[in-house]
Amino acid sequence: MTPRQTALITGASNGIGLELAKLFARDGHDLVLVARSEDKLRELAADMERTHGISVLVIAKDLSDPAAPAEVYEQVQAAGIRVDVLVNNAGYGSFGLFAETDLDFELNMIRLNIESLTHLSKRYVRDMIAQKSGRILNVASTASFQPGPLMAVYYASKAYVLSFSEALANELTGTGVTVTALCPGATASGFQEMANMQNSKLVQGAIMDAKTVAEIGYRGLLEGRTVVIPGLTNKVMATSTRFMPRKLVTKIVRTIQSERQVK
Repeated sequence: MTPRQTALITGASNGIGLELAKLFARDGHDLVLVARSEDKLRELAADMERTHGISVLVIAKDLSDPAAPAEVYEQVQAAGIRVDVLVNNAGYGSFGLFAETDLDFELNMIRLNIESLTHLSKRYVRDMIAQKSGRILNVASTASFQPGPLMAVYYASKAYVLSFSEALANELTGTGVTVTALCPGATASGFQEMANMQNSKLVQGAIMDAKTVAEIGYRGLLEGRTVVIPGLTNKVMATSTRFMPRKLVTKIVRTIQSERQVK
């Protein structure tokens, strides 16, 4: 009998991470769910175990703490769990002029969006190479493709995620391990509230829901695709920047991201 595979998902308590967890559970994967909210994770775990007959390990950690990724890895190892799929989904943004936004908030963002993702990838890619199989899904963004005035640090952090994922995917060719960067546009989740950008023009129009984004990303992961951009509009916006002057792209992003004037 083939052992059940396990997916480790960070930022699993809401949004895209939660929807991905549901998909893996539906298809019979055991889960390791990582997020800050232990109560919410335990509630989700109990529901998924009851509904799908899987096993779920809950790890309540703030991955912006530099020590947290190693602690997650060690706890999973101590439980004797082999991770077949790593989903680096945890992340958040910050909205506003860089000169005015909070430094500590943004340094923690860098630790979460970049450092923890890199740390967990380093740990698990070595195990996966030894296993000769594995999948890594890094949640980037359409923000990865251009500079982002009013969200300068967030856009830069997601550019790292995309570049890192593409390079790592190339390095792992022939190892049995794949890397996929999921690059959604604005998505209905708790992200906007966390970033304090509810009044940005970017999120005032039609945006995709987290379930749809997760389903597209999940299929792309299983297909071994390197870059997945959900939605035709997002694809056009992400790819068209290659054919425009960088300065113009930056101005356009600034206009799109500026706050809607309240009458």
